[in-house]
Amino acid sequence: MTTTRRPVPIYTTVGDVEAFMIYPFLFNRLGEWIGFVTPERDVYSVHGEYVGWLNSDPRILRKRSYDYSKPRLTPPTAPQKMAALGSTPLPPMMAELSYDTIDVLQDEADRLPTRDAGEYRPDLD
Repeated sequence: MTTTRRPVPIYTTVGDVEAFMIYPFLFNRLGEWIGFVTPERDVYSVHGEYVGWLNSDPRILRKRSYDYSKPRLTPPTAPQKMAALGSTPLPPMMAELSYDTIDVLQDEADRLPTRDAGEYRPDLD
């Protein structure tokens, strides 16, 4: 018997759904793989770069001053594309963010590119 895991919507501070998680994978609204989540709730891009953390709202957050102590990780094997969803639940009430914290999907979405985009994509040579 196979089990189907339901995608968890990942919201922005204003309440928009900008990503989905099927643990440990993160997908954009088009179903393309954009990152992964560790058991400690750290979020990494498909290229293995640290992006931030997943809080309980759920939102992807990071400190405004970047912490370079997080090592680059080897990404897991790429998952299949996620099927688009017809509807998503309404967002929960979001706690306000302090000045030193950024909502990644709202303010720095380019930190979660697809595999064929972004600063760390493989060269074509």
